Amino acid sequence: MTIDRIALLIIAASFLTGTYLASLDEVLVKWVFFVPVLLVGALGVVLLRRSRKAQASASHVLHGNRDTLISSLNAIVSSLQDFDAIKETLPTDQLRHEVDQRFRGHLLAFVEARESLSHLYGLSFYAQIMSSFAAGERYLNRVWSASTDGYGEEACAYISRALTQFREAQDVLAKVTKAA
Repeated sequence: MTIDRIALLIIAASFLTGTYLASLDEVLVKWVFFVPVLLVGALGVVLLRRSRKAQASASHVLHGNRDTLISSLNAIVSSLQDFDAIKETLPTDQLRHEVDQRFRGHLLAFVEARESLSHLYGLSFYAQIMSSFAAGERYLNRVWSASTDGYGEEACAYISRALTQFREAQDVLAKVTKAA
């Protein structure tokens, strides 16, 4: 049995025991029993958080996530360059479908691996990369919304803005990866 499962069992048992103790008397809670149960539940939470942090910072996870971050961001930028080149030729309502097809998987992969950025490169670089990435993602969402609402010029403008932001994130990630 893993530490995660043990911690989750401790939390569940603590919650159920605390609920039972609280329901014994509708007016008074027997704090002598309730507080230790609460502390055991808190211990379960601490164990779970430490276990998940250790798992997230394991060497093989970090290296795998680093590769995912790099490949996802490279794929996003490459696809955005292609998309930017053909955006004027597509019907406005088609732009949102292109966003879904081209970017959803890569964005999701990057987001799932992003926690490793802070373990690999520190919070400062995490903030720099994620700031640009988040802005680019918001701009892609704006492309989708503008396309849905029929605003073709706005959608096309935000494709270029998204590309700029993702390139900034890509540049910072490349710089910090090279230095590490």
